[in-house]
Amino acid sequence: MSTRGSVVAAVAAMWLTAAGAGAQTLPRKAPEFAISTADGKSIPLSQYKGKPVVLAFILTTCSHCQHTVELLSKLQPASAARGVEIVASAIDQGAQVAVPLFVKNFHPPFPVGYNQDAGAVLDFCGYSREHLPHMPILLFIDRQGTIRAQHEGSEEKDFFNDRQEDNLRAAIEALAGSGAGGKKRAPAKKSE
Repeated sequence: MSTRGSVVAAVAAMWLTAAGAGAQTLPRKAPEFAISTADGKSIPLSQYKGKPVVLAFILTTCSHCQHTVELLSKLQPASAARGVEIVASAIDQGAQVAVPLFVKNFHPPFPVGYNQDAGAVLDFCGYSREHLPHMPILLFIDRQGTIRAQHEGSEEKDFFNDRQEDNLRAAIEALAGSGAGGKKRAPAKKSE
């Protein structure tokens, strides 16, 4: 097989793998979405109109999700200073009951609510209803309400790795730094 044939075959295999894994089209307009709070209120995404938003879908018992919330909590002051809002939504069964304890244990300085409708979350994230996502899921939404970047917990090599804090910082910076938000950026390389 020629080198060109090998490259075409490799690209086709990557495309098929990504399509099968629930790849999303980016950028795309974020549909309206609301997160319920433990006190019975609702947080509609539209309340953040004109502001960039980092939306984290989590499981309250997932160690990767807990770590991500800890990192977002650490980055929140600088993010808020740049006008970036952070909000999280637990999607595990029983999240309505679990969220208050999660908030008590992790003290996030941003709103954490829940969504009981897994299908609506999959739709919002651009996944098929058959997709079983790896958690957490992070969406970076620009001031115009366009999802510019999306990362799923399965991206261990590219985003959710030992450079996750730097990757989050870079994604938030890209979102804050341009009027339209940042495109999906390559994660920071690990320095030797």
